[in-house]
Amino acid sequence: MEALFNIFVFPGLLFVAVFGLAAEYIDRKLYALMQNRIGPPWFQPVADFIKLASKQELVPEHADSFVFKMMPVIAITSIITAFLYIPMWGSNALFAFKGDLVVVLYLLTVPTLTYFLGGWYSRSVYSMIGAARSLTQLFAYEIPLFISILAPAMLADTWSLSGISEYFSVHPWHILFNIPGFVIAIIALLGKLEKVPFDIPEAETEIVAGAFTEYSGRLLALFRMAIDMELVIGASLLAAVFLPFGLHYGPWVGFGLYILKVLFIIGLISLSRTIVARLRIDQMIGFCWKVIAPVAFLQFIADLIIKGIAK
Repeated sequence: MEALFNIFVFPGLLFVAVFGLAAEYIDRKLYALMQNRIGPPWFQPVADFIKLASKQELVPEHADSFVFKMMPVIAITSIITAFLYIPMWGSNALFAFKGDLVVVLYLLTVPTLTYFLGGWYSRSVYSMIGAARSLTQLFAYEIPLFISILAPAMLADTWSLSGISEYFSVHPWHILFNIPGFVIAIIALLGKLEKVPFDIPEAETEIVAGAFTEYSGRLLALFRMAIDMELVIGASLLAAVFLPFGLHYGPWVGFGLYILKVLFIIGLISLSRTIVARLRIDQMIGFCWKVIAPVAFLQFIADLIIKGIAK
């Protein structure tokens, strides 16, 4: 019963869903305020979800019905599973084990693949173009993201997120050497979430809603919920790796600090997508491979040197 509670209520499905909707509101509100607009009311994400969930669910005539309907479910399942391995109010995650960092990075790749498969098998021209762009972006930002997160793991000499958090909580000054990696991870997370300037797969002025063009009703509501959840999980991952502070002050203080760290990262994401305009797909790929990938590799080399000096 305890395991089921952890998976479906806290810190599992229900908590991530509520936090995801709150994160969407905060992101949209900050984004609006930075553009001198009022922004949505606090209940807007919930109202949008209820509205979509109450609408009729349509499947295109030539779509693969099974794949079309299963992709939103798989996206949410992979995101929730990844969250169970990320430490929140302490240095130990709920289901931590050696090598869980690799599992989390793999699970956070799955949602993008579901966007691609859902759009591709809907057989719509707009959806297929958006799906192809989603997969193209994946190969651009994923390598820099992996390198920027694996560099601190290599410095901590562990592939466990709990072990990484514990190491940097004991050696906080080592975090200073990973600031470039943190910046790269924020940029790569924008690509993973398909937010400006990397909202190329669903550029409304070009291809309507991208891979989600043919989705409606509950299926679209689930996909939107998955994106909100992924925002929380991505911010939680970066907080665990790059901001492991206050892990030994007890569960209540630790949980409060976790919320603040996640909100801080969401604020950085809102700021980033406010000050930069959308890129073309070729510009996005060139930027990832020619700029942030080399910087991420230099970060990895720097951590190797620091590790050698520390020994």
